Amino acid sequence: DTQQLELNTGGKRSLRRFVVIDEVVNELYGSKVRCYFEENNVQHKILALPTTEETKSMDLVLNILQEVQKFSIDRRTEPIIAIGGGVCLDIVGLAASLYRRRTPYIRVPTTLLSYVDASVGAKNGVNFLQCKNKLGGYTPPVASFLDRSFIQSIPRRHISNGLGEILKMALMKHKGLFDLLKSHGKYLLDTKFQSYSGSANRGDAALQTTRIAIETMLEELAPNLWEDDLDRLVDFGHLISPELEMRVLPSLMHGEAVTIDMAFMTYVAHARGLITADEKEQIIQCMRGLELPVWHGACSWTLIQAALRERLRHGGGMPRMPLPTGLGVAEIFNDTSEETLKGAYKLWVKD
Repeated sequence: DTQQLELNTGGKRSLRRFVVIDEVVNELYGSKVRCYFEENNVQHKILALPTTEETKSMDLVLNILQEVQKFSIDRRTEPIIAIGGGVCLDIVGLAASLYRRRTPYIRVPTTLLSYVDASVGAKNGVNFLQCKNKLGGYTPPVASFLDRSFIQSIPRRHISNGLGEILKMALMKHKGLFDLLKSHGKYLLDTKFQSYSGSANRGDAALQTTRIAIETMLEELAPNLWEDDLDRLVDFGHLISPELEMRVLPSLMHGEAVTIDMAFMTYVAHARGLITADEKEQIIQCMRGLELPVWHGACSWTLIQAALRERLRHGGGMPRMPLPTGLGVAEIFNDTSEETLKGAYKLWVKD
C-alpha cells in the first residue's frame, strides 16, 4: 500500500517495531536483528523469552502484552514480529490477536517444524490444564518470512522433528514428496536443508521438499481456514500425539510424537486393508530413515483410548480419523472398530 508506505516513511513519526524472539534464537541472531534496526533508524524493543512447551501458557502471553503496552505500538501500522520456533509463533500470534482485539503480527520461523507447519495457516494458542493448545484463536499473520538459513544452526534432532510434519503431508497428499523423503532423507539431515551449488544433481531436494510440504499444507488449510469442516487430512498424526506429548513432556518433541501417532495409524490402515504390508513397511522404514521414533513405551492402550475419547469430544462426536489408503493418498474414516484398533496396537507393539 503506497499510501501506508508514505505514511510510515515520510511522516514525522519514526518507524517502530516490537519483536519477540526465542531466547536461544536471540543468542545466535539477536545482535544481527538489533544491528538491522539500528542501521535503518527503527526504534525497537526486543523481548527475548524462553518459548517451550513447558512455558506455553497464558502467563507468557500476558507478560508479552505488558511489554507491548509499555512500548506502545500503533495497532494498525506497527506489526509485532515473532522470531522463533512454533511455540514462539503460537504465543505471539495469540498475544497479538488479544491486544486491542487484533494487532497485526509477522511470523519468522527459525526451525524446520515451524517453517513448514506453524508458518502456515491462522491458528495460534497456548497449553491449558495440561492440554495442548486448549486456548487459542484464528488470526492469520500479515506475513510469514521464510529463510532456510536459520535451520543450519538447529540440532540434527530438530531437523528430524520437522521432517515428521513433512512426512505427514507426504503420506496424506503427495507420493512424490514421500519418494523425495525416502531417497534424500539422510542428505537433508546431513545438509540441514541448505541449498548448495553442488546440490543441482539432487534437484535441490531442500527447496523441493519444503515447497511441496508448504503448498500441500496450504491446499488443505486455505479453503477451511477457520476449521468449519472438522474433516481434515492435516490431523493425521494428531489423534494420539497431543495426549502422548503432554504426558511425557519434555522427552518427546512435537514432530516425534506426531510420527509415533502416524506409525500406529499406519498399522491401523493396514489392519483395515487400506494399505498393503509392503506399503506399511515402506512407511515405517522411511520414518526410521528420517531418524524418527516409530514407537514409545508411554503410548499404552489406555492412553490411546483416552486420546480417542478426547478426539470424539473435539470432533463433534466422530473420530474423523485420517488414514492412508496408499502412498500419498488418504481418506477420513469414522467406522474403525475397537477390535481393529486393538489388533493393530498389538501388532505394532510386537513389531
